Amino acid sequence: MSGLRYVYAVCRPFGTPLPAQLTGVAGAPPKQLVHGDLVAVVGQVPEGDFAEGPLRAHLEDLDWLGATARAHQNVIDALTVVTSPLPLRLATVFLDDSGVRSMMEEREETFLRTLDRLDGRVEWGVKVYSEPTEPSGETSGESGVSGGLGDTGTRTAPTPGRAGSGRDYLRQRRNQRKESEEKWERAEEFSRRLHESLSGYAEDTRIHAPQNSAISRAPGRNILNAAYLVPRTESEAFVELVDRTKDDAPGLRVELTGPWACYSFSGEDA
Repeated sequence: MSGLRYVYAVCRPFGTPLPAQLTGVAGAPPKQLVHGDLVAVVGQVPEGDFAEGPLRAHLEDLDWLGATARAHQNVIDALTVVTSPLPLRLATVFLDDSGVRSMMEEREETFLRTLDRLDGRVEWGVKVYSEPTEPSGETSGESGVSGGLGDTGTRTAPTPGRAGSGRDYLRQRRNQRKESEEKWERAEEFSRRLHESLSGYAEDTRIHAPQNSAISRAPGRNILNAAYLVPRTESEAFVELVDRTKDDAPGLRVELTGPWACYSFSGEDA
């Protein structure tokens, strides 16, 4: 096999073949490279895109990066069906088979220990969002703070008949803040209880930082962003528990993703 070697994951040897039509990065089908008790799943990629200089430039190209990440994930997903892979960082590239084997030999003890811990397990992701609410509308000119905007958009003087409107406005704002705080407390309590329940099916968990909605574009405020290392034998019960809780808290949205390769528990910068 000529060209550079792109490494997707390291695994224990597995007998079930990958789909014949499966392709990965650069359109190349993945191959198994055996070294001792380990298998590296690799593909051939062109130097013109994956040598150090071109690769550095490509990593600044979001379209190229997205397409490469999807091709990488396709191979990882296929591996997850037949084994418990240890996924490597995106764009892990070596000059040739010898370089890949040297990497496996240098890290053999760590790889074997991690693969033993991940064997027969998958990663599930659970996110809880507070659904966005429509702000309560206020009629123009009725804010009640030392004059408002009339229908024409010009500032008008307060009238004697509205002397208490300023106090009403402040009371309304205090009530809104209190309702918002109580809603947030209920959301946090729901998320805490859900996490505790789901952790009963998991051998390990990771609490990730809440997602920024401006980046993820997911509606609502992310309260819980957690990953769970779950034995395959417990996955059905885990999913059923998530499904049962989805309607338990009005105004909250629960999202389940997976099963994934165990990125959050691999010790690799995937």
